[in-house]
Amino acid sequence: MFRLVPDRKELGFTPYLWLVYVVPFALGPFLTATSPTERGATVLAAAFFLVLYFRAFWEKGARLLVLLGALVALGLAFEPWNPGAGAFFIYAASFAGGTGRPRAATAVVVFILLVAGAQAWALHFPMTQWIWPMVFTALIGAVNIHFSEVHRGNERLRRAHDEIEHLAKVAERERIARDLHDLLGHTLSVIVLKSELAAKLWEKDPARARDEIRDVERISREALAEVRSAVTGYRSGGLQGEVARAGEMLRSAGVEFTSTFPERLTFPPALETVLALALREAATNVVRHAQARTCAVRLDRSAAAFRLTIEDDGQGGAAPEGSGLRGMRERVEASGGVFHREGTTGTRLTLSFPLTAVSGGGAEADAVSRFPLIDARSGEPA
Repeated sequence: MFRLVPDRKELGFTPYLWLVYVVPFALGPFLTATSPTERGATVLAAAFFLVLYFRAFWEKGARLLVLLGALVALGLAFEPWNPGAGAFFIYAASFAGGTGRPRAATAVVVFILLVAGAQAWALHFPMTQWIWPMVFTALIGAVNIHFSEVHRGNERLRRAHDEIEHLAKVAERERIARDLHDLLGHTLSVIVLKSELAAKLWEKDPARARDEIRDVERISREALAEVRSAVTGYRSGGLQGEVARAGEMLRSAGVEFTSTFPERLTFPPALETVLALALREAATNVVRHAQARTCAVRLDRSAAAFRLTIEDDGQGGAAPEGSGLRGMRERVEASGGVFHREGTTGTRLTLSFPLTAVSGGGAEADAVSRFPLIDARSGEPA
């Protein structure tokens, strides 16, 4: 669709109202005794002005300066015999804000004033002819320079907002990818283990095989719910629920599982999600890769920090981090914690969080310095 002016909300219909300044120039020769040549030249000049005027809304910088130069030239050419031509200086000054920063735009307005003033002085224009173009050129030029700078500031804010929105979408996609990896990796490992166990028990112990198949069905339904929760960004069950699921999976794989946890912990929801997903990924890795016989999970605290440790007696090693461990590290570090992996004897994963990072520091940190391990039933440290 063809447009005379850009589709900018702040412009609205005002560009058409501003054309009122050119009316005295366009009608003047037709209201006085002037020659047909002067009237024809006025019509052509008015048409040329309209082209320059509407084009100026689309240009910036050096290309806009060319248009403003043409407007000033129109004013200089017609001002000696058509006093209304002083409006061309006003129009040129009104677009000066689009030529650059305020200092450069102010220099453009000053130049227009100097050129118009020099002509008025050289040709001895009466004061009634030159005073109003000079006043309105300075006034409108200054006002539009201000609003041009405001518009540029709004544009910068809009671009920053768009960039933030883009980064938020990227971060959300990465979060969903990490969460789905952890969710499905853990769940599919459990399903595989229980399916294999059911196949082995089918002839020897059909009743237990049926129980294992029912567990597969239940776990599959839970996985579907968790995938939906991951997509919407919510979790249920918490860290204690994840400890129970990890124990079930590890024992199904023949790994002895122990946990040392205070009862009924309370955590900030975001931090609890980080800990729960870390435990889930670690337990899945023990089943898939560690070839371990035992796995222990421990949560303890010092005066300034608390720590989640997941340790197994498997083959260990220092293989590069896969997507699961990398996602775990990213979550921990984004929450203000430190992730450490040791693989000399088995594998030990340590997630450490300073209490100040959990609580925000300052007086609030003093008030909740024992918060991570508070027993929700008694309110006392566990």
